[in-house]
Amino acid sequence: MTGVLVLDKPAGMTSFHAVSILRRLTGERKIGHTGTLDPMATGVLPMLLGRATRAVPFLADRLKTYEADFAFGTETDTLDSTGKVLKQENTPVSREKLLAVLPQFTGPIQQIPPMYSALRKNGMRLYDLARQGRTVERQARTVTVKSLKVLEYDETARTGKLLLTCSGGTYVRTLCDDLGRALGSHGIMTGLRRTAAAGFTLQDAIPLQEAERMEQQTLFHHVLPVEQLFTDLPAVPVTQLQAKRFCNGGGLALERLHPEIQFSGNCRVKDPAGVFLGLGAPNTEKGELAVVRLFAQEG
Repeated sequence: MTGVLVLDKPAGMTSFHAVSILRRLTGERKIGHTGTLDPMATGVLPMLLGRATRAVPFLADRLKTYEADFAFGTETDTLDSTGKVLKQENTPVSREKLLAVLPQFTGPIQQIPPMYSALRKNGMRLYDLARQGRTVERQARTVTVKSLKVLEYDETARTGKLLLTCSGGTYVRTLCDDLGRALGSHGIMTGLRRTAAAGFTLQDAIPLQEAERMEQQTLFHHVLPVEQLFTDLPAVPVTQLQAKRFCNGGGLALERLHPEIQFSGNCRVKDPAGVFLGLGAPNTEKGELAVVRLFAQEG
């Protein structure tokens, strides 16, 4: 089976565990996802089945949207409410001050990944080092926060909810901590719900608990075509002979493609029946449309 099944992951479960459950439900062993959700987080988790796993390298930098609950005045070792409390203080933070610092965290920003993360340092996961009580130097990374808004804020409790759209690799926990520090306080993430990822939203998602109760054939009806991951790319129709050549890894002469279709980067290659074959990109030196990634059966 090849396609995308969009799950609404519950809290208290790792993304890997969700993959294991889906393997059992579908019988498909080859399953991946478009980006890890922390165990405490809920929401959109697109699962890639079969040959759809070949799309993973093209999805890492896709924008994701979150609703994040936060609290000021507390510092923990994990930067969220699941961690050990390291410090608490009572610095007042007004809504006006909070809104004033948001522009500092919009656009390309620098983030230092948290110790409790799956990144590696000298071959070891950072969270394994953190559990040993060790802290190591981490290099700041550039991430992009496209938009950042305050949906709710209680000045007395110093708690609220953010709505943000950001690039892959953005740590929302770190953002909450950095916001707190910019306001002369501390900040932790107390809840996280991903509302959009890889072009899918909660409207496309099935709660995992509901998927577990479905008959297998009913569940299969919810599997979406892999092409839906790439609807932002131009489509290039090809003939049956060109389709066969493309599926065998051969390039297609640019001069023989539809001249009215303009594209400079990746595109969706489709056969005469409209079946999505894979991604192609022009190689101007060779004058051909080269295969970038196949999703149809080879041959």
